[in-house]
Amino acid sequence: MNSIKTGHLIGASLGPGDPGLITRHVWELLNNNENHWSYPIRRKGSKSHALDIVLRAGLGLPDEHTALIFPMTHDATILAGYWLRAAETVLVRLKAGQNVIFLVEGDASTYSTFNHLARAVLGLEKNITIKTIPGVPSYNAAAAELATPLADTDDTVAIIPAGYGIEMIERLLNDFDTLVLLKVKPLLDDIIDLLQHRGLLDNAAFIEKAGAPEERIIKDILSLKGTKVNYLSLLLVRNSQRQRGEIMRGCRQQTQ
Repeated sequence: MNSIKTGHLIGASLGPGDPGLITRHVWELLNNNENHWSYPIRRKGSKSHALDIVLRAGLGLPDEHTALIFPMTHDATILAGYWLRAAETVLVRLKAGQNVIFLVEGDASTYSTFNHLARAVLGLEKNITIKTIPGVPSYNAAAAELATPLADTDDTVAIIPAGYGIEMIERLLNDFDTLVLLKVKPLLDDIIDLLQHRGLLDNAAFIEKAGAPEERIIKDILSLKGTKVNYLSLLLVRNSQRQRGEIMRGCRQQTQ
């Protein structure tokens, strides 16, 4: 009796919003009718930003597809329950020998729900093969839209969720040439106050839903104070004030 070979769980990175940033590798996977599509939603019946990227690329939704619920909460117990249910759902298809593609906005290895799903699946069945297809992260797309480099020569870059707090952000401003702040919505006003205090408002830019039709770029950061922004938003800050040493052979040597 032949045993059924288990399918692969594949994190398909789509880029942050522009369908033109979908890689050729992911495009081929999406056009393979044998692969099953799954995608994240926040609650039952809500839209999926990741799925929307694929649909705007001109691909039709397969007859069989699976929406997986991952609610917007920081409650670890609640999240663990949803990750487990999602893992059990995709594991049925994986054990039946079908590859399951999980659609990921941005890059699947960078602050992605896919990592939680993959860990939950491996917790249930350790022999499942996990594959991650890289993509364009939102901050790379944002820098391109702003026509500004994230790093030049031997600049340093820090990338963090803004939720680490104002004290952490201020420390990083002292140590890095470019600071990428993701998910700025909850702390936006406080961040604006900090940048104003540090004289860095003119060195910062805000971008929301990079590459999507609803994309919004704001360079007058102060105008955002007191306003509501989308969850999919970030700030790029270039710190021209940071004290740096002399460049020597590609490395910075601290001057006396």
